Amino acid sequence: MASYDTGRHGMPMRTSIATVSISGEFPEKLAAIAKAGFSGVEIFENDFLTYDASPREVKALAADHGLDITLFQPFRDFEGMPEPHRARAFERAERKFDIMGELGTDLMLICSNVSQVSLGGIDRAAADFHELGELAAKHGVRVGYEALAWGRHISDHRDAWEVVRRADHANVGIILDSFHTLSRKIDPNSIRSIPGDKIFIVQLADAPLIDMDLLYWSRHFRNMPGEGDLPVVDFMRAVAATGYSGPLSLEIFNDQFRGGSARLLAEDGHRSLINLMDQVRRLEPDIRIDVPAMPERVETQGVEFVEFSTAPEEKANLEVLLATLGFEKSAQHRNRAVDLYTQGDIRIVINTSDDGDSFAGASYSIHGTNAYAFGLKVDDAQAALARAEALGAPTFAEPRNTGEVAVPAIQGVGNGVIYFLDASPALASIWDKEFVPTQGQKAMSDAGLTRVDHLAQTTHYDEMLTWLLFYTSLFSSRRTPMIDVVDPGGLVRSQAIESVPAANFRLTMNGADNRKTFAGKFLAEGFGSSIQHIAFATDDIFATAKAMQARGFHALPISRNYYDDLEARFGLEPEFSDALREASILYDRDDSGEYFQIYSRTFGEGFFFEVIERRGAYGGYGAMNAPFRIAAQRRLAPPVGMPKE
Repeated sequence: MASYDTGRHGMPMRTSIATVSISGEFPEKLAAIAKAGFSGVEIFENDFLTYDASPREVKALAADHGLDITLFQPFRDFEGMPEPHRARAFERAERKFDIMGELGTDLMLICSNVSQVSLGGIDRAAADFHELGELAAKHGVRVGYEALAWGRHISDHRDAWEVVRRADHANVGIILDSFHTLSRKIDPNSIRSIPGDKIFIVQLADAPLIDMDLLYWSRHFRNMPGEGDLPVVDFMRAVAATGYSGPLSLEIFNDQFRGGSARLLAEDGHRSLINLMDQVRRLEPDIRIDVPAMPERVETQGVEFVEFSTAPEEKANLEVLLATLGFEKSAQHRNRAVDLYTQGDIRIVINTSDDGDSFAGASYSIHGTNAYAFGLKVDDAQAALARAEALGAPTFAEPRNTGEVAVPAIQGVGNGVIYFLDASPALASIWDKEFVPTQGQKAMSDAGLTRVDHLAQTTHYDEMLTWLLFYTSLFSSRRTPMIDVVDPGGLVRSQAIESVPAANFRLTMNGADNRKTFAGKFLAEGFGSSIQHIAFATDDIFATAKAMQARGFHALPISRNYYDDLEARFGLEPEFSDALREASILYDRDDSGEYFQIYSRTFGEGFFFEVIERRGAYGGYGAMNAPFRIAAQRRLAPPVGMPKE
């Protein structure tokens, strides 16, 4: 279990999230926020106004959930207004102060003016804020000034800080928002000169890099820190270096999130803050915010095994397919209906347990035959589990029989299981101690498969960012650029995660928008299963293709037109193109190397295998070939409505 420091540097870490960041009715939002582990909440004014309850009742509801109300926002078009607008702005502010008193919060956000009638001038704005500070002091509240990236006169936190500095009032401070700073490419290190006690709250958001209007970008495409492309870690390093010890709050506007699960979004948000501050703590050790202590991101040495769940009557079909790929049964479990199939450094486990306490059996009953679990080789399995726990990942454990090892594990995509194994005596001995080798000689040589190159998981698109954050916060990894895969049924978004410093573990995440796509059909018919395909590596794909054909392997047939185009596009020699066509091998290359792929036909609810060879330093996944693979899979699929065998 991860431990939490509580006095190393000063103030315990306080987390907050704006109600606008997640979906649902107001009470649902508060419940999700509290359950995710936040200590506070920003009340967005529209959420407050649409909820039919008094400010005191809202205060009580938040308190019942153990939440502090960290901020009331937004207050617009205040500073630099001509009369009579100026007088009305002060009247509005005083009415809000009265509401804040009943809500039980002492901080209001004032965003920089966007009104066409507003007047510029640092001194004018400072004078307004000094006067507002006097009024706020009488009500026992504070005001924070935030520079909107699209503000009419103030659009830079450096100018906002100058306004606050000149206002020179204890009840007036600055509010910093990572999006407003980073979207305008302002150097976050300029924050380091701001006194930490004058920063009243810090709002955090990430976003994908998109060249568009700042207001539209902000209102529709923000996401959690670590889900986008902005240097949020650098921003937060600069904030932490000021001595700031106040709340870290999320303010996320995102069209996709508005229709998502409040619970999942809140959990994502809390995980993103923990992960962000873990990175900041390691880079800026002398900060005043106490961050939950946890091990570093997990370095992986690769996939140790992949486990299938199936029924005894369906096992033979899976065994036949594995045999055509060159796998042989090498061992069986001493106590359980679990068999081990090996080739090279690859381990495939088939689990037909149907005991009452068998998770594999439960997985089969929901998803049918499916690859429901995989094991990763890591440096320290217990440390990996501790980090996962600190990040809020659900742990997994099953009853163990005498002599069986409890392998640290968590649950991931589709409620699948991720196991952690290391070189410790207990975990390293599992295959020898818990499995009995099968008798007899192999009938044939293997097909030359060496290791698992990558796993591919499919999820609903609105959950894709959740799982990308899940993996990147847990593992030492990087994200490749997101691509769109064209399926006749719609677009599928795809993004890969690769371990660093070495790409020993690769995982592609595919997000399906609807069930008309091949990926979406897999989700619908498999009820959200975990792994959709496994890619095995070989050092000689032509020799492997020949060996698999000899074993009865039937490759996914690819259109002849594909090879004609391939030959023309890359200038391939006809003999080479013919060899590719004969073995149904797809091909890609870039400036770094070449990539070869063979696909199996689909199995079960849309699962399939892939065999690949990388030559040179090719680092991709043959994305340009995906539409041709999908077209071939759809051609072989039974017509809609046809009963399955």
